[in-house]
Amino acid sequence: MRYFKLNILTILLVLISFNNFLNAQSDQITPSTTEKVKKKKKKKKKRVKLPDIDLSHWKVTLPVNNEMGKPYEIEPPEIFNFASNEIAKPYMYIDSTKGAIVFHAMPTESKTKNTKYTRSELREQMEPGNNNKNWTFTQGGIMKGEIQMEETTRDTGGKYHRTIIMQIHGRLTNEQRDLISEDDNNAPPILKIYWDNGKVRVKTKVLKNLNAIGSEILHEDAWDDDEGFNFEQEVGFRKFTLEVQVSNGKMVIILNGNEYKVYDSIHIRRWGVFENYFKAGNYFQSRDDGAYSKVRFYELEVSH
Repeated sequence: MRYFKLNILTILLVLISFNNFLNAQSDQITPSTTEKVKKKKKKKKKRVKLPDIDLSHWKVTLPVNNEMGKPYEIEPPEIFNFASNEIAKPYMYIDSTKGAIVFHAMPTESKTKNTKYTRSELREQMEPGNNNKNWTFTQGGIMKGEIQMEETTRDTGGKYHRTIIMQIHGRLTNEQRDLISEDDNNAPPILKIYWDNGKVRVKTKVLKNLNAIGSEILHEDAWDDDEGFNFEQEVGFRKFTLEVQVSNGKMVIILNGNEYKVYDSIHIRRWGVFENYFKAGNYFQSRDDGAYSKVRFYELEVSH
């Protein structure tokens, strides 16, 4: 019986000693240690994301006038520093949380010639700083983009305001311009791609008179708008991809890699007389008070 009592006493002493050891260890986790752990967590910064867009062959037109009263433009190499340009900041800026360039447009007094709408939009320059170097459908080209409508206002009927997010714009050569006695090199856009109330809508041009010959088809009024085409998929405010493929006598627009619209009619073949350039961004299609839209571009790539 005495031996049994001693064993119980020994076990109790061991348990008390072990408990004291645990308490001593826990005392070593001081408030300063906890603060250090918190500080380490605070030091972890959010990952900065940058858009996958090379601006070396683009200039941008913004919805604000320069000192000459014309739309403010930034060409290479200045465009590389657009994020620190105080004039550009409200209209073209990087969203580093999303990894996108945001193009912000709204009605202002700054408008390009032959339009009533304003834009925050890129214009392709095959030779940086030079608008006179362009391409034909025979030479071909591809433009790919990953895009998202960030936000846009509604009209009085409750419908979202629409904007043009991609274009192929025609251009007269200097010789063509002089031949038809025009005062600039402007030609119609053969392709306009709209974000239209959550859908992607495509518009192109058709020749009014298919029997027109020579310089007759160089005039802007020789061409008319087609009836337009809506892709079935609704993109809404989600990310989507667009690809435009141009080749001799043919134009293909691809939405999200699985829905296609092909243009290969006589109208496209006759269009081959023009030079062209790609455009991408936010060409806002409203003059309503207080209206605006913001379009994100995550990726943009052009090849010829």
